[in-house]
Amino acid sequence: MSPRSAVFLGTATVSAAALALALTGGVTAAAAAANLSATFARSSVWTGGYGGGYTIANRGDAPATGWTVEFDLPAGSAVTGSWSSVKTQTGQHYKFTNAGFNGTVAAGAGVSFGFNVSGAGVPTGCTVNGVACAGGGQATTTPTTPTTPPPATTTTPPPSGDTVNVSTAAQLQAALANAAPGQAIKLAAGTYRGSFITTKPGTAAKPITLSGPANAVLINDGPSGDAPDCPAPTAGWDPGYGLWLSGAPYWNLTGFTVQESKKGIVVDDSPHTTIDGVTVHHIDEEAVHFRRSSADSVLKNSTITYTGLVQPGYGEGVYLGSANSNWDCHGNSGGVDRGDRIQVLDNHIGPFIAAEPIDVKEGTFNGVIRGNTFDGRGISGENSADSWIDVKGIGYTIENNTGTFATPGTFANGYENHNTSTSPSFDNGCGNVWRNNKSDLGGVGAYAIKISSVSKCAANPNVVYASNTVTNAKSGLTNIPVTP
Repeated sequence: MSPRSAVFLGTATVSAAALALALTGGVTAAAAAANLSATFARSSVWTGGYGGGYTIANRGDAPATGWTVEFDLPAGSAVTGSWSSVKTQTGQHYKFTNAGFNGTVAAGAGVSFGFNVSGAGVPTGCTVNGVACAGGGQATTTPTTPTTPPPATTTTPPPSGDTVNVSTAAQLQAALANAAPGQAIKLAAGTYRGSFITTKPGTAAKPITLSGPANAVLINDGPSGDAPDCPAPTAGWDPGYGLWLSGAPYWNLTGFTVQESKKGIVVDDSPHTTIDGVTVHHIDEEAVHFRRSSADSVLKNSTITYTGLVQPGYGEGVYLGSANSNWDCHGNSGGVDRGDRIQVLDNHIGPFIAAEPIDVKEGTFNGVIRGNTFDGRGISGENSADSWIDVKGIGYTIENNTGTFATPGTFANGYENHNTSTSPSFDNGCGNVWRNNKSDLGGVGAYAIKISSVSKCAANPNVVYASNTVTNAKSGLTNIPVTP
C-alpha cells in the first residue's frame, strides 16, 4: 500500500466514525448554564417621582446563584429607597445585588426587586451580571421532544363548601375573596406568589380558618400600582403585604409561612384574629402588624426572624397599634388606633429583627405579652430600636419572657417604656407590670427594665416585681424601686 493510500484510508476511517456518531445522536450537549435577563417596569407614578423595579428571569437550564443589576439614571433623578436588594451608588450609577433570600434563581423562574425614584428619569445602560439586561437566547441545549398541547382553559366556579382545599395562588386568591363564615381554607405544601387579601368577616360562632403546613409559603413580590393616601384595598394596587386581612374579623391563621414580602401579615380593622404557629421571615419591613383597632387578637406559638431587610428602623417583629402620627389613617376608633387586649404568647422572636421584637404603640390598652423568647442579635439601633420591647401602651402585663442579647447589634436596655403625648390624652406608657422575666443583657445593656419619665405615671405607675431576674447587665435590674 502506498503512503498516499494509507492517508486516504485513515481519513475515510475517521469520517465513518464521525458519521456513525452523528447517526446515533451521540453529539455531546453543552454544559447546562444560567441565562439571566432583567426587565424594568414602573409600577406607580406620582408628582415628582415613581416606583418601579426589575424582574430577573432565568431562561437557562441551570440555576443562577447570585445576581447584580446595574444601570444609570440621568442627572436630576435619584433612587430614594429600595427593597429586596442591596444598593450601592457611584454618582448616577446604581448597583443592586441580591438580598440573602433571593439570590438563587431557578431555571425557568424569576425574582424581583424594587425602588422609588425622585424625578422622571428612567434607567439606561442596564446590565445583569455584566451582560446586557435584554439577555441572550434560550441556553438550554437538551434536545426537545414533541409535547401534547395543553388543554383549553376552563372557568372554575368560586370555591364553596365547609372545606376549601387550595394548591395554587389563583385558588388561594379566589378562596380569600369568597370566604364565608365557618369555612376552613387548607393550603397544600408549595409556594404561593401573589397578592393575598381578604375582606370577608367570620363570626364569633363561625370563624374562618386559613391553615397549612410550614412548607406552604406565601410570597408577595409587590408593591405595584398607584397607592391610595391611606392603605385600603384598592383596585390595581398591591401593597406588597404577604397576607392582608382588612375588615375581616374572626379569622384563624395557622401553620403556614410568609416570607420575602414588603410586610408580613397585616391585620387591619380585623378584631378577634388568631395567628397560631406561623413562621414569618425575610421581610422588608415589619413581620406582623395588628393595626386599625384589631383588638382582642392573639399571636402565639409562632417564629419571626429577619425583618427590616430594607428599612431597619421599620423592621419590627410584632407591631401593636399605630404611632399617633399615623392615626389620621389608622385611627378608626374615635381618632385612635385602639388595638386593645391583644395577647402575644409563647413566640420565638429573633434573631435579626432589625427594630424592636415587639413595639407597643400609644393608645392601646391591657395587652398581655407572656412566655416569649427574644433573641436580640441584629437589633439595629435605627429609629431608637435598641430593646426587646418598647412599651408606649397602657396597662400591659409582661411576664414569663426570656430575653438574650449578643453581638452583632445595638442594645440599650432589655425592656423600655416611653410616655408620648397624644390627643385625646392618655397615660401612655403607664400602668404596665413586669413579673418573672429572665434577662441576659450580654454585658452590653444597662437595665433589664428601664422606666422613663416616672413622674408622668404618678397616678398609674409602672410596676417591676422582684421575680424578674437579670444577668450581664451594666447597671442592674431596673431604675425604679422593685416591688416585692
